[in-house]
Amino acid sequence: TNYGSPIYGNNHPICDAVSVSLMREAGAIILGKTVTTEFASFTPGPTRNPRNLDHTPGGSSSGSAAAVADYMVPLATGSQTAASILRPASYCGVVGYKPSYGKISIGGVKSLSVTLDTLGVFGRTVSDVALGVAAMSADHDLMNITPLESKIRIGICKTDDFAHAQAETAAALSLAGFAAKAFANGGVGEIALPMDCAKLSETQTTIMLFEMAKSFTFEKLNHFDQISPTLKAIIERGDAITYDHYHAALLKAKLARAAIKELFADQVDILIAPSATGEAPKTLEQTGDPIFSRGWTLLGLPCINLTVTTGPNGLPVGVTLVAGPGQDRLLLSAASALAQQLSDPVSINQF
Repeated sequence: TNYGSPIYGNNHPICDAVSVSLMREAGAIILGKTVTTEFASFTPGPTRNPRNLDHTPGGSSSGSAAAVADYMVPLATGSQTAASILRPASYCGVVGYKPSYGKISIGGVKSLSVTLDTLGVFGRTVSDVALGVAAMSADHDLMNITPLESKIRIGICKTDDFAHAQAETAAALSLAGFAAKAFANGGVGEIALPMDCAKLSETQTTIMLFEMAKSFTFEKLNHFDQISPTLKAIIERGDAITYDHYHAALLKAKLARAAIKELFADQVDILIAPSATGEAPKTLEQTGDPIFSRGWTLLGLPCINLTVTTGPNGLPVGVTLVAGPGQDRLLLSAASALAQQLSDPVSINQF
C-alpha cells in the first residue's frame, strides 16, 4: 500500500495487518487494494462515485465504497477516524459498518489517531458486513444475526450539528423513523444528547488534529515537499494545539462516553442519525463534510449506514443507526430489521 501518498509509492509491507491475516484465516480471497485519500485524510484520490462520475465517492475509504457500489467486489474494508466509512457508504449507496472502537485490531495499520481509528467494512447487505467484521475481528458469532425478539426503544437523534443537514437528509431521517415504527417500542421520537455530549464534533477535531500531527512526524521531517497543501495545513493546525488543550478534550470525551452509556441504559436502544449533510456533492476536489459522524467516532459506538432515499440529483442518501457501547449484535439485528422495511438490496449470495 502507498497510503494514497507518493512518499510510499514503492512500499511493500513484509506482513499483513492483523485484520487481513484474520480474513485470510477465515477463508477470504483478497483481490487487491482500493484507493484511499492521502493517508486517510482529506486530499482526494482519483476515485469517482459510480452512481455519478461527476460526484465525490466520499472519503477517506473512497475506493472501498465505490468498488462495492460498482459490483467490483462484494466486500471491502475501510477505516474511520471521523466519517470515513459512514459518509462514503451514504454517498455510494452501500451498507457501511463501523463496529465498536477496538472491535477490530488496528495492528499493522498506519495510524492517524490512536484514540479514534476504527476499522470496518462495506457491503451491499447487513448480513454481508456482519460477515466481514466477524472475519476481521475473529468474533465469528457476529455473522449470525439474531432477529429482534421484541420491540426496542428507538429514537431520532439530529445532534447539535443538524443545521448542516440538507433537505434530503431531513427526509431520510423522517422516512427511516417511520419505517422503524414497525419494530419500535412506544413509537419513534426525537432524543437529545446529554449536556456532556455537547460539541462532540469540536472535541473529536481537537483530538484528531493533535494526534495526526504527531503521527506524521517522520513524513513531516523527511518528505515535507511530498505532502499535499491540505495535509500540511492540517499538520500545522495540530501542531498549534497545546497538550493542555488536547488533554482537556480527552477528559471531555471520557465524560461524554459515560453520559452516552447512561442514555442508552435508561432511554433508548438504537438511535437513528444523519450519515452525511446530503447526497454526494458534485465535485472531485473534496470528499464532503464529515460533521455528522465525528461524534459517534469519538464515543466509540457501533454504527451502520443504510440507504433510505435519494437526493435532488438522484444520488443515495443514508442514515446511521447507532447502538450503545459494545452493542454490535443489537445494532446488526436492528439494522437487519430496518433494511427489510426499506427493501434490502441484493445479497452477496446473489453476487
